[in-house]
Amino acid sequence: MDNANLPKTLLAATRYFADPDACVDFVAAMRWPDGITCPHCAGKRVSYLSSRRIWKCMAKTCHKQFSVKTFSVFEDSPVPLDKWLVAVWMVVNCKNGISSYEISRDLKVTQKSAWFMLHRIRLALRDGTWEKLGGTEGGPVEMDETYVGGKVKNMHKSKKPKGTGISGKPVSAMAKTIVVGMLERNGRVRAEVVRERTKEVLHELVERNIQPGSTLLTD
Repeated sequence: MDNANLPKTLLAATRYFADPDACVDFVAAMRWPDGITCPHCAGKRVSYLSSRRIWKCMAKTCHKQFSVKTFSVFEDSPVPLDKWLVAVWMVVNCKNGISSYEISRDLKVTQKSAWFMLHRIRLALRDGTWEKLGGTEGGPVEMDETYVGGKVKNMHKSKKPKGTGISGKPVSAMAKTIVVGMLERNGRVRAEVVRERTKEVLHELVERNIQPGSTLLTD
């Protein structure tokens, strides 16, 4: 993709990504700089169905259809691709950083959706890939948590956490910060701080970071 033709202002980015074909071309160039690759089998022989803006793998053992969103950080999100890409433009071009409230206001999405988008975009930029953990083959991903920090009883009163978590238990009952790590076998690593290690929190973490069909290994 020719960087000279990319939008230089937020208004230009909004207009540029209003074109669905421009969105598809942009994401395809980011994900597959060496040519379109089937995310199911890594095959290179694909056919583009322009009426639906998707590809079909022509490999004999595959023949699956896919889009630029398949197995990517944009998948399983109701937010349209044009808003995702404007958010990417904002993150990359705002030198002083950007908050979820700014994205929420500028893109007319909820603050919760904006936070979700911002988190995924930052992970993709940090990892240098727009694909979830698990890879093309949906390989094994190990997941575990650890506790970091000192005991609550040793904290100053002003530093002790207050309130309750999702489970309704007092946050002050948690002695340390919970960090969940996800390791792709022979690949990438991601770690996130979570408030609690409840089913709801961990399931949301898996859905956001790990490709469907991957083998998840936990204790």
